[in-house]
Amino acid sequence: MIKKTIFILVFLFSISCTKEKIVLIPQNLQEYLNLNSGLLADQVIACAASDEFDTSISYIFYYPILGATEIQYFETENTTVNEKDFSLYKRRVLPKEGVFNGYLERYVRNDTKEVWSIITFKTNGKLHKSNPIRLKHQAKPTEWINEVAIDLTQNTSPKFTWQDGIYKENAIYFQVISDINNNLLSGTYTYDTWFQYYLLNNVVLNITTKKPLTLEVGSDYNFTLMGVSLDNWVNLIIVKRFSIQ
Repeated sequence: MIKKTIFILVFLFSISCTKEKIVLIPQNLQEYLNLNSGLLADQVIACAASDEFDTSISYIFYYPILGATEIQYFETENTTVNEKDFSLYKRRVLPKEGVFNGYLERYVRNDTKEVWSIITFKTNGKLHKSNPIRLKHQAKPTEWINEVAIDLTQNTSPKFTWQDGIYKENAIYFQVISDINNNLLSGTYTYDTWFQYYLLNNVVLNITTKKPLTLEVGSDYNFTLMGVSLDNWVNLIIVKRFSIQ
């Protein structure tokens, strides 16, 4: 009788512990927002582009604030729905990888279906949510080129000038200067089709966390540009290596 009583107590204790470990994550974005009402903070900086060679693959890029946790990806069934109705976004688990050695991150989506997507994460108990991102990897695949004019008149402060590509729908431009090892030195946004390192006169958003290093004479660097439309689709990506002489 004593052994039977002990067995029952152990069994009940194990059930109790199991229940405490269960964390329910809503599959519906609106439900998730409701659970975290009052915790909304700044938006997640995010956009999406198609792969250079395979248009069935799309990348959903985002800037994870230092200390970001509970990073999640949600998407709709298609692009014909109301993108502002968050109850239509369902959680989906996708593989993700670092960009610029982890300064940025991106989800990798291998699916030809076009959808609206949203990324969320938490920092210091606050919930951050991106604006809706429309995937257009079938209708308007991202154009990948290396055409950019680089003015090296001011040696260690090169000026980059570019033009829109096939799609003239870009509302903002994201520029990254990285070293030969792909470490991000500066990340900036402009409305203009030019940027000069590291002048911030026309910069409207800056994700550079500290003043970047001065470019060194005799060294190679990389310039990366994303031309982004109002619905956060990347129409244009420019990647170009350059040297400081």
